[in-house]
Amino acid sequence: MAAAWSLALALSLLLLSISTLVNTLSTNYYDQTCPKAESVITSVVKKAMSNDKTVPAALLRMHFHDCFIRGCDASVLLNSTSKNQAEKDGPPNISLHAFYVIDNAKKEVEAMCPGVVSCADILALSAKDAVALSGGPTWNVPKGRKDGRISKAIDTRQLPAPTFNISQLQQSFSQRGLSMDDLVALSGGHTLGFAHCSSFQNRIHNFNTQTNVDPSMQHSFADSLRSVCPIHNKVKNAGATLDSTSTTFDNAYYKLLLQGKSIFSSDQALLNIARTKALVSKFATSQEEFEEAFVKSMIKMSSITGGQEVRLNCRVVR
Repeated sequence: MAAAWSLALALSLLLLSISTLVNTLSTNYYDQTCPKAESVITSVVKKAMSNDKTVPAALLRMHFHDCFIRGCDASVLLNSTSKNQAEKDGPPNISLHAFYVIDNAKKEVEAMCPGVVSCADILALSAKDAVALSGGPTWNVPKGRKDGRISKAIDTRQLPAPTFNISQLQQSFSQRGLSMDDLVALSGGHTLGFAHCSSFQNRIHNFNTQTNVDPSMQHSFADSLRSVCPIHNKVKNAGATLDSTSTTFDNAYYKLLLQGKSIFSSDQALLNIARTKALVSKFATSQEEFEEAFVKSMIKMSSITGGQEVRLNCRVVR
């Protein structure tokens, strides 16, 4: 009984902590202090997208990687210094790009409302725009995040890896107050973007002592990946799109996953237990249900806060 009470108390405190964080944010946070901020940020994202179709996936991934370290505090935007290697230079973040989009949005917002809008909020709003402008849903982003002062490359080891199994994924998400439902919904973000060979090499070469290729992968799909990513690949940016409509936000990711055409081990892992497999099937069948779940989970994830200030330059601590 004592152990059960202790567990219940711990869970209550965790939920209270998450609730407190969420309650510090508001969808109308800048209505009086910077009412045009959101429209300006949307314009910047739209312009960047017109020049580079990879921008939406980059912004969505950047926001996810930011929130999973110290909460959504824009620590992923900070540059390394002579005394510190920052998150953006950690191994999982080396391929992050489109930081200039956040810089451009910050510059325009600062010109209107100096020292008001945080870089963390700009990143959260840009991620929402990336989804909406790619044909996905839109939503009112709770705002009021502050920017953090700490960014360490070593902390990027906390990010869920593309090689994770379902137990590792569950642990990673639960540590951040996110459920298995959130895991499946947020994995749908893989409908946008591109993966380098190194992130799925484990599935197509030397999978185990019995076979070279992950047997859960559809044969012709595996062959196509092996042709693009040979075992001694020397092409720096070789890889594959994450689904067949990699610049459109839709539910193709889930449909392909059920066909054995997923890229990462962490994608395939969603089919390994009944609960997550059922959600994958539901989202593959209904774009509407996927979008509804994605929005709910994005708001939940992006409401994990942790910063202290509003940076004037998103790349350096004020």
